[in-house]
Amino acid sequence: MDGHGIGGWPYGAPGSLADPRSGADPEPRYPADPADPTEPADPTEPADPAESAESADPADPAGEVRPPAQDAALLLLDARGRIQAATESAGTLFGTPLSALTGRSAADLFTEPGLWGELAATGTAPRAGRPAVLRHQGAAVQLHCAPLPADPADGPDGTAPRYALHVMPDAAAERHKDEQALVRALFGQSHIGLAIHDRDLRVTRVNTDESFGAATSRSLDTDLVPEDAAGIEAALRRAIEEGRSLVDVPYRARRRNSPHTERVVSLSVLPLRDHDGRCRGAAAAFIDITEQHRTRQRRALVNKAAKRIGASLDITRCAEEVAALLVPEFADLAAVDLTEVVLIGEEPGDFLRGAPLRRVAVSASDGTWPAELYPLGAAFQIRSMETHHLRKCSATVPDWEEMRTAFAGDEERSRLLLPEQASSFMVVPLHARGLVLGSLMLWRADGRPPFDQQDAELAEEIVSRAALGVDNARRYTRERRTAEALRRSLLPPAVVDVSAAEAAGTCLAAATTEGVGGTWFDVIPLSSARVAFVVGDSAGQGLEATAATGRLRTAVRTLADLDLAPEELLSHLDDLVVRLTETDVAHADPDAPGPSAAEMMKGSTCLYAVYDPVTGQCVMASAGHPPPVVMTPDGEACAVDCEPGAPLGVSGSPFEPVELVLEPGSLLVCYSGKLLNHLDPSADCLCGDLQRAAELHRSPAGIGRETLARLVPEPPSDDITLLVTRLRGLPEHATAAWDFPPDPAMVTRARQAVTEQLTAWNLPGLVQTTELVASELVTNAIRYAGGPVHLRLIKDETLVCEVSDTTQTQPHLRRARVTDEGGRGLFLIHQLTHRWGSRYTASGKTIWTEQLLA
Repeated sequence: MDGHGIGGWPYGAPGSLADPRSGADPEPRYPADPADPTEPADPTEPADPAESAESADPADPAGEVRPPAQDAALLLLDARGRIQAATESAGTLFGTPLSALTGRSAADLFTEPGLWGELAATGTAPRAGRPAVLRHQGAAVQLHCAPLPADPADGPDGTAPRYALHVMPDAAAERHKDEQALVRALFGQSHIGLAIHDRDLRVTRVNTDESFGAATSRSLDTDLVPEDAAGIEAALRRAIEEGRSLVDVPYRARRRNSPHTERVVSLSVLPLRDHDGRCRGAAAAFIDITEQHRTRQRRALVNKAAKRIGASLDITRCAEEVAALLVPEFADLAAVDLTEVVLIGEEPGDFLRGAPLRRVAVSASDGTWPAELYPLGAAFQIRSMETHHLRKCSATVPDWEEMRTAFAGDEERSRLLLPEQASSFMVVPLHARGLVLGSLMLWRADGRPPFDQQDAELAEEIVSRAALGVDNARRYTRERRTAEALRRSLLPPAVVDVSAAEAAGTCLAAATTEGVGGTWFDVIPLSSARVAFVVGDSAGQGLEATAATGRLRTAVRTLADLDLAPEELLSHLDDLVVRLTETDVAHADPDAPGPSAAEMMKGSTCLYAVYDPVTGQCVMASAGHPPPVVMTPDGEACAVDCEPGAPLGVSGSPFEPVELVLEPGSLLVCYSGKLLNHLDPSADCLCGDLQRAAELHRSPAGIGRETLARLVPEPPSDDITLLVTRLRGLPEHATAAWDFPPDPAMVTRARQAVTEQLTAWNLPGLVQTTELVASELVTNAIRYAGGPVHLRLIKDETLVCEVSDTTQTQPHLRRARVTDEGGRGLFLIHQLTHRWGSRYTASGKTIWTEQLLA
């Protein structure tokens, strides 16, 4: 390599990374963050050198090694100092035609007398050479002259060449000296490895024994692992063939004598050209960046962990993310084991020997989990050694061979710790707030460097993030279980089967805890075989909304027990919400976060419908809730024309009832208002899906599940409820009714009618009691109400006896004194019947009793 080859060297030359004029990034380009696809590839899989090379413009002196300047000249002189021959550049340098120089004395060329004599006297010295002043067409030019000995054999006439005189301008001579000094400095230092390769990629010169080839005339694969040598040779070959330089590209360069020791170098390659511009080889400069590479890999892995781990609030998903993150980049096998209490969301206690763990996530570099290890989902208990390691709350790298020897005959520990393909092991505890949640186990197979302390520190940093994610997910799981348990306790059974209807409520839980508790439904049996259907939405979400839902449902059940008409019940419920809200606001804690449960009741919606199976009449009213859908037995579905009133606690306006007569076998479908967010644009979409679901399923539960699956395929942001009811009617022979004028003599006829009807129903055991009940109720109606009296018997799951009159004066149960002549009728009814009560009607009131048939 001659001195002129240094001009295109990337370090310090224009356009290189070290030159501030180039505008290039002064930092070397290391392996890319795997999360960023725009950066170069990892050095373990070398990128195409052509893609990372610095393009060399032939016109740019920084990108091409040019031949030496033509202002130097070489002259051949005889023993007397006469010029016998000269190079073509001598004519230009001396300002004289080449033919005129031949035969002239060298002493005539210089202004200093005796200069040639001094040069000739010392010309045989290797370092001979000195400055001189040249006569150049009348001007003086500074030169550097260096006489070299020619063939020492002289002819007798002294005409054979004796000297070769090398002459060049001072500026060129100084540049040449600087270049030679630079070459000596580069090959004399050991901080940057240098190697010269010929066109066959053999190493011809190195500056240190730590280079790719320890001696010259050797190939790279003599000292490097073959696959690593192949990657570097490809870069060198590309640089030689295409004449393009390569700057700061990382490559793996593991040595043959230590193939398991990771080694990464930053490689720069410069093609070398001769005077004619032909590439004769390449110069390679390399710097060991193994530590920088590992640091960058650690940083990239930690950054990736920060982005991926902890985003999910599912415990299992958090464990799967950390296992997938570390394999195969950091380890070949990974398993995450969590304690049983963490999986159900409970607070972990002291981590003791024998604590039960469950394997919740595994990952293998080849995609196949080893059969000799505990599989995914397996449960096991740990012993003292594992407990000790996990309670230290720091990563542990046990000696692998010692561990294999110690546990070779222990089947349980072998299934837990000893895969056949592994050669290194690390266990990292998952701990948060000083509590052990579980463990992460990592293995590396043969061919990879074993885990060391730096790997342990990296694993601790990543697993600390995973542990926080698991703990957050655990807390969320506990809160969700609490919210769902509270919500389930506020809802009736999923299927309610009474004589009037078969009802099935389907509830889709919200995807997050914040959406839980916003909707509810209820099926309430009423007197005289009637049934009430209720669906409502609270104004808020979360636990406070769940509490508000519980208060609303309790209030509706209490008011329903009074047998109020739907519009009256909603009016009472509206007043109750107003009073509760005002009370809570007056006594609210100013530091309490968010609205109270009573405040969330304000603005809630409710639909209340009452169905009578005897008459087929259905009466409903709505407080801001969307109307239900009715599907007739022949499959036609449409929304009920029911104008919703104002939501609860908003305006205090009266609610308008709607009356329908529904055939037995019809479907009455009520739904939460949040379902409307999934309907386009109204309940027409629900009607169509209900018709299709009814073709596939007979039961209300199946129809509800199929409909919601069609309308809401993804987990919703809020709870969604669908109440599907198949209505039934009582047969005509199950009821009997009589009207009596207000005459006391009619009491006897009423008793006879009851006896005859119960005999026809084959209920002889209830005749005496029912005669007494009917006699007392009819007597009171005639005595205190006057007008016509209506008596009705209903044989259902119980025997119902009703007496209706034209007054709205409610009876009162009291205990008569010994001296009282009356007042014992209702007390006797209370003692003899299973239940009794009264309700208002449009024309008066009805007093009813129930007796068990058995």
